[in-house]
Amino acid sequence: MYRQGSLDRKETQAEAGAAAGAGADNGNGNPISSAGLPPLSSYRLRLNPNTDHKPDNYEDLELEFSPLIFSSLERYLHPNLLNVPREVKVQYITEILHRYSPEGERSRVQKHREYRQKIMSNYQPLHRELYTMNATNFFVPTFLKAINVNTEEGFKNIMTEHTPGVFSFEMFQPRFCDKFLSEVENFENWVHETKFRIMRPNTMNKYGAVLDDFGMETMLDKLTEDFIRPISKVLFNEVGGSSLDSHHGFVVEYGSDRDVDLGFHVDDSEVTLNVCLGKQFSGGELFFRGVRCDKHVNSETQPEEIYDFSHVPGRALLHRGRHRHGARATTSGHRINLLLWCRSSAFRELKKYQTEYPTWCAECLRKKKERQRQKVAAKLELIRKEGEQQQQSRENAA
Repeated sequence: MYRQGSLDRKETQAEAGAAAGAGADNGNGNPISSAGLPPLSSYRLRLNPNTDHKPDNYEDLELEFSPLIFSSLERYLHPNLLNVPREVKVQYITEILHRYSPEGERSRVQKHREYRQKIMSNYQPLHRELYTMNATNFFVPTFLKAINVNTEEGFKNIMTEHTPGVFSFEMFQPRFCDKFLSEVENFENWVHETKFRIMRPNTMNKYGAVLDDFGMETMLDKLTEDFIRPISKVLFNEVGGSSLDSHHGFVVEYGSDRDVDLGFHVDDSEVTLNVCLGKQFSGGELFFRGVRCDKHVNSETQPEEIYDFSHVPGRALLHRGRHRHGARATTSGHRINLLLWCRSSAFRELKKYQTEYPTWCAECLRKKKERQRQKVAAKLELIRKEGEQQQQSRENAA
C-alpha cells in the first residue's frame, strides 16, 4: 500500500535533494550534483522504453503515487537519469506526475484515500480469498496457459476478434464469479445497513461499487500487471499496452431496479477489461462505433465500425479505452459486470507531444490517407499539365 501526504512529499524531496547534493554517477562517468541537475523541462521521456534497463523497486517507499507507476516510468527516462540514485529518480518522476496532477487533484486523492481507509476499517469481507491473487482458483486453464506461453499466437488462440480491436475470451471460473457476486452483494448489504454513502464507479453509473475502495486494490494491481499488461503489450502496444501501470476497478449493475442502459462514451483508460459475472438477464448488448482520439471523438461513424456484442457470464472483453461504445437496455433480469480501466502514465505523458494518431485513431488515419491522396492527385495533375505543355510545344514547332 502507499499513501499521500504533504509531509511524505517534503521528506521524499528532501532526501532526493540530499542525494543529488552528495553527487551521483549518470552512467557515463559524469557526476550529477544538485547544482548540476538540469530542470525537468530539459529532459523529455523517451518515445520507447529502454527494455534492457531493470528499474528500481519503489514499494518500500511512502510515495504520493503508486510504486508501480515509478517502476514503469523509469524505463522511459533519459539515459542520463537511469543510473542516478533512486531518490533522484523519485524526484524527477514525481515532477512529471505533478505536471498532469495539480495540487487540487492531489488533495482530492488524499481525501479519497481517507474515505477508502474508513471503509476498509469497518467492512468485513465475506470471501477474503478474493482479495489476493490466486490465479489457479480464479482463471480457466486455457487463459492461464496463454499467459504462461506469452506469445501473440498463444493469446489469439484463445480469443475471438469480433471487430478490429475488440477481443473476447474465457477468463474466470464459474466458482470465482459466484464468489465475486456474493462479495459484492455482501458489501452492498453493509452499505445499506450502515447507511454509509459510497462513491459510485463513474459519472454515468448510479449503481455499482469501486472495488479498490473496499480492499481489492492489491489483487487488481496484480491482475493488471501480470495478466492484462502481457496481453495488451501484444494487442494494444500503440496505446501504451506495454506500460500499463495503474487501474480503476469497479462493478456495474443493470436491471429494472438498477441502471438500465449506458450512453455512448469512451473510457478513461488506455485498455479496458470488461467481464460479465452474471446473473440471468436479457438484453444489455454492448455497441461499438470505432476508435477515436480526443480530437475526433465525435466524428462520424463508418459502416464497417458498427458492431454489437452480447455478454456471456464468465467471458471477458478487451478493447482500447478510446473505442467508442455504449450498452443497450437490459430488458429483464440482473446483469453485473466487472470493469478494469487500465492506464499508462508514460502514454499519457507522451500524448502531449503528439497531434495525430494514425496508427489507432480511425479518423486520424482517414485524414492522413486523404492528404496522401491529394498529394498524389496534385502530382498527377502537374505531370498532366507538363505533358500538355510539351505536346503544345511540339505542335507549335511543327
